[in-house]
Amino acid sequence: MPAVQRPIERGLSSMCCLCYTLSMSNFHVLVIGGYGFFGTRLVELLSRQPGLHILVAGRSYTQAAALVHKLAPGAASPLEAHALDIAAPALAQTLATLHPAAVIHTAGPFQGQDYRVASACIAAGAHYIDLADGRAFVAGIGALHGAATSAGVLVTSGASSVPALSGAAADALAAGMRSVGAIDIGISPGNRTERGLSTVRAILGYCGQPLPGGATGWRTTRAHTYPAPVGRRLLSPCDVPDLELLGPRFPGTPSVRFGAGLELGFLHRGMNLMAWLAQRGLVRDWAAHAPLLKRAADWFRHCGSDAGAMHVRVTGLDAAGVQVARGWSLVATHGDGPFVPTLAAAALVRRLAAGDVLPPGARPCLGLLTLADFERAAAGLHIVMKADQ
Repeated sequence: MPAVQRPIERGLSSMCCLCYTLSMSNFHVLVIGGYGFFGTRLVELLSRQPGLHILVAGRSYTQAAALVHKLAPGAASPLEAHALDIAAPALAQTLATLHPAAVIHTAGPFQGQDYRVASACIAAGAHYIDLADGRAFVAGIGALHGAATSAGVLVTSGASSVPALSGAAADALAAGMRSVGAIDIGISPGNRTERGLSTVRAILGYCGQPLPGGATGWRTTRAHTYPAPVGRRLLSPCDVPDLELLGPRFPGTPSVRFGAGLELGFLHRGMNLMAWLAQRGLVRDWAAHAPLLKRAADWFRHCGSDAGAMHVRVTGLDAAGVQVARGWSLVATHGDGPFVPTLAAAALVRRLAAGDVLPPGARPCLGLLTLADFERAAAGLHIVMKADQ
């Protein structure tokens, strides 16, 4: 079908749109940062869902339009490109003009951001979802609970690998337990898998910094063996919302440990050294050097594999009081690992578009999705999730 240009209101001269099919009855979802590292993958997943109307937004109309042109021929739902700046004072008015049913904020890093986008969504009467994994940002979203409840919209933060997916796995594993003693989580991407600058900057932000529970970001190392083809990977402490949110969620208030790892041992050990330097005050903030460090790491992109993995392990007492340990793992191959942080948002859109009633209010993305929701969102990708035998 030929492209159709939607008219732009005179008062919104900064906004452009490119539409491939017009359907006023479809569920309109706006993806902010839609042509970014994770936004691109989320838009690709959403474009496979029928019944949507997808607005791809960001500061560059040209980049948004390029993604629309790329995905439109095989899309099951219409796509539009828009120029939109979340720092603009008239953001709420802009959203009200676009009338999205849901807005997904993918433009990280979220560390240091405020809640202006979520607040604008509440004012516009739109559901808000983000892919944040910054602990303070996700844990603090409840500050908007009253306003979101009054507006009758869902505002949820952390619709990503953590805490949405890790929390859903922990919920499944802890089901029926009398008491949970400990939760262990780890993520290790393949070295050949593409990585975004925002992600690198966020990771470097807590390198060598103190974490809840007494650990130091990237300072110590442990090993975990994942299912084939991933195998043994090194993991080091990282700052994620789970450290604050998962413990109080379960009977027994379990301890929570989270580790992230790099596939190449020498790069991982390099992060350990960087953490040591930051801990001693020799480097103030490694995030300031993110572009340079990303370029250096990219020199070794030809090494390693495109296979990454994630695990969640829960230990505690079952209903009979017997000590048990239960595990779950995810393996992503063929470079599909970066889709994992987008699965929760895609699953939430699927439920909202289907008319499922999700409780209004503002909260971290915990308890809203099951592992079955994630498996359905991952259909067609090289992503396998299973409980440990």
